[in-house]
Amino acid sequence: MKPSSKLFRTTAFKLSLVYLVLFSLGATLVFGVVAWRVEKVFDEEFNQAIEADVDPLLMAFETGGRWRLEQLINMRVRESGSALLLLTSFTGDYLAGNFAASLKLPTQSGASVEVAYKHIGSSDRERIGLIRLFVLDGGFRIYVGYDIEDQVVLRRILSKGLGASLLWLVSIGTLGGIFVAHRMLERVDVMSASARRIMAGDLDQRLEVTGAGDELDRLAENLNAMLERIGALMRGLREVSDNIAHDLKTPLTRLRNRADEVLRREASQEECRAALASVIDEADALIGVFDALLLIARAEAGYSSDLMAPFDASQTANDIAELYEPLAEERCAALKTSIEPGLYAEGHRELLGRALANLVDNALKYGLEGEAPTIALAARRVGPMIELSVADHGPGIPATDLERVTGRFVRLDNARNRPGSGLGLSLAAAVARLHHGALRLEDNQPGLRAVIVLPGGRAPAEAETTARPS
Repeated sequence: MKPSSKLFRTTAFKLSLVYLVLFSLGATLVFGVVAWRVEKVFDEEFNQAIEADVDPLLMAFETGGRWRLEQLINMRVRESGSALLLLTSFTGDYLAGNFAASLKLPTQSGASVEVAYKHIGSSDRERIGLIRLFVLDGGFRIYVGYDIEDQVVLRRILSKGLGASLLWLVSIGTLGGIFVAHRMLERVDVMSASARRIMAGDLDQRLEVTGAGDELDRLAENLNAMLERIGALMRGLREVSDNIAHDLKTPLTRLRNRADEVLRREASQEECRAALASVIDEADALIGVFDALLLIARAEAGYSSDLMAPFDASQTANDIAELYEPLAEERCAALKTSIEPGLYAEGHRELLGRALANLVDNALKYGLEGEAPTIALAARRVGPMIELSVADHGPGIPATDLERVTGRFVRLDNARNRPGSGLGLSLAAAVARLHHGALRLEDNQPGLRAVIVLPGGRAPAEAETTARPS
């Protein structure tokens, strides 16, 4: 497609053309109304002047006949700046007056006609006058009018001004539309080129933002944010693939070796049963890993957003505390709770409970140190937000690793000899993002404090009442 063809087919040029047409129609309407009002004012003044001039003439004819009328007309035409007056007989012969018309005069009584005229005895050029006819008894005719040369000139000026204005308007509007369309097309072409490079595989490419703050800049900023999110998901996908290849290869290899060892040697029934139990345990662990990956993927993709509903976060925290309290006692630890009642939120109760359970489970695995280890589970409202936190007094996490540990399959060196898959914090972070919140990891001095922050909501009964107004 030729560049000129692309230019004229752009939305910017079409919008400029539509605006130009509408503006031209508006300008024509304005000029037309102005011209109509000027003509109306002139007509009103002409009618008033004609009535003021013709009444004495008609009265003179009624009282003194033709001779009195001729006398009055001759007296009037000698006055400077007088009206155009002409008295003729029924045959059209000149009787009195001060002008002669080169065009056809009106023939019906009360009719007004624009004619070209000259003053009798004058050598000046012809001028334009508006003449009205009054027919008297006996066939006598009185033509009364006024010079409208200035009005005609004004009318021509208005017409030429309208035509010139429309011509300039169309010219400037067309050039402006071409300029705007060209500028718009340049920016769109730059964005299209960047999009083609992105589609070719360069996911680090970003759309240009000029800083003008217009709609294209806002579009580019939103698309760049979307590309950042896509890039992060792609990097996460690559990391997951690498982590699955490395972290799941060992348990799968171990599972295969155990089954192969039992098959290669003659094992007793008890040994076979023990080997099968071990294989089942390994398979259950792998299934748990894949289940966690599936939950994280669904949370990050927002597939569970259609199951959002008001729920009591306080009750969820109490349920988790009740579930893990026996396990904490088995490990000689104290699970202390500080849960404010009536903390309602909008979200997925089961997913949030799973995320909070992962935090408590991590604390029981890595945060039990000292003679009387303690884990604190708290829930409170901070402004419009709700904070669900789990704190321990273990070794904690170095400040340099606080952001990294929320990745999938990330396990620190001091945790590699303990059971786990490295997905607990990743799941908690994904669930927090699904609820438009965040997972915050803090130094508990000593130990770790993991906090899920999410927006507060209304109680289920209030939400139902709002959804179904009476």
